[in-house]
Amino acid sequence: MASGGTDGRVTAARPSGSLRATRDAPLGGQAVLEGVMMRGIATWAVAVRRPVAEDAEPSRDLGEIAVSRSAIAGPARRRRWVRLPVVRGVAGLVQSLRIGMRALAISASAQLPPDEAGEAAEIGDGAWAGTVVVSLVFAIALFFVAPVGLTSLIKDQLGSSLLFWVVEGILRTAIFLGYLTLLSRVRDLRRVFEYHGAEHKVISCYEADDELTPERAARYSRLHPRCGTSFLLVVMVVAIFVFAPVGLPAWWVLVLTRIVGIPLIAGLSFEVIKWAGRNRRHRVVQWIMAPGMALQRLTTREPDLDQLAVSIAALQAVLEVERPSERSADDMLGLEVVA
Repeated sequence: MASGGTDGRVTAARPSGSLRATRDAPLGGQAVLEGVMMRGIATWAVAVRRPVAEDAEPSRDLGEIAVSRSAIAGPARRRRWVRLPVVRGVAGLVQSLRIGMRALAISASAQLPPDEAGEAAEIGDGAWAGTVVVSLVFAIALFFVAPVGLTSLIKDQLGSSLLFWVVEGILRTAIFLGYLTLLSRVRDLRRVFEYHGAEHKVISCYEADDELTPERAARYSRLHPRCGTSFLLVVMVVAIFVFAPVGLPAWWVLVLTRIVGIPLIAGLSFEVIKWAGRNRRHRVVQWIMAPGMALQRLTTREPDLDQLAVSIAALQAVLEVERPSERSADDMLGLEVVA
């Protein structure tokens, strides 16, 4: 038995979750609370499953899917310097962070009960701004400051900048892997990981020119080469090489270089993911990206058809106003990382 995509290609039937797209579309996304955010070139949308009414039967009734769509500010895309290698990665990631935080705020507000006046409750921008600042400080402290600080404690025993470089890199990667492992065991995050898988499956379904239905999307892998999990692992590896030339200056210089070097590391890692996405058919690229793909098994779970329907609703809201398949690869500023 075989199935055909809208472009006339035929794909042999395979077990659910085994199909993978072989091309990139200028689409990105992110799992949010009980939903998915999808973004295209000039538009992003959030689809969220609202809580069921108090008198509903949880085993039978589902909350409605609420969809919110917004335009992406575009002036920066017309500036040539923003498209320069490395710089485009930093610009794209900053933009993705802003959109992602806004999408999380929308999804969190959708889960709140109405206020006393019956109006939809919202989480204030100040609260989310504070959340972003705390999250960034925590990430920098855990993945950049802590490794160099701990390694500095045994700097004299190492006696070599090469050994210092190796130990710090191994420690940073170990902290990252341990952190992901702990997150994967948090029961309250399971639903988010399932929506993460739904986002990947729906994007892959679209990239394969397949029919956008929950049943068809379910047949695609929940792993995607442009996933944010893969990107973060690349960041850990790239950081090892970026910090190597620094040597062994005073401890405060080491800490300062780790903080100041973050934009450079992010930009270089962005270029690696961009290259991998465009060359995903090559076996060498698949080997290089295999560790990042394997890590996605920690941050994604198999979604059900209802979760896939939410993800499709978010994508269709984007497709109603733009056609990513008609845009060039140069339009993918900020879209190389799916989630």
